[in-house]
This record gives sequence, C-alpha cells and structure tokens, in this order.
Amino acid sequence: MKEATGELNMTVITVVAIAALVAFFYLVIWPAIQTGMALQSACSSAGNSTMTFKDSDNKDTIKCSGGICEYNGTTKECK
Repeated sequence: MKEATGELNMTVITVVAIAALVAFFYLVIWPAIQTGMALQSACSSAGNSTMTFKDSDNKDTIKCSGGICEYNGTTKECK
C-alpha cells in the first residue's frame, strides 16, 4: 500500500510540474512570440514606408514609420 501511495504522489507531482511549465509557456513565452511574429510581418510589408496594420485579433494596431514598427510598447527596426 505504501508503494502505491508513493507512486501516486510522484504522478501528482509530475502532473503539477507539467501544468506549471505549460502555464509559464502560455502566459510568458507565447505572447512574446506572437508580438515578434506580428512585428516581423509588419516590417516585411511596410519596409521604410508609413503604414498601419491590425493584429490577428483586430484589437491592436501596428504602426510602422521610417523603418521602425511599434506594437504593444515593443519596437522593431525594419532592415
């Protein structure tokens, strides 16, 4: 019985650790990836011209002017 309880505890710890990693990825890393992709796409389309784009959710705008694009407080220099 003690052995089965120990295995259950390790299973619970493993599931909690995996859930924590998934939550970290979803809440911290994924938004940074989305911002980078949106800025890269806007830079590819705008170049050095002045343009305004909507993000994929049509909630926020990406403003590009003079080779610099800005989105949600993050800027990217278009090369």
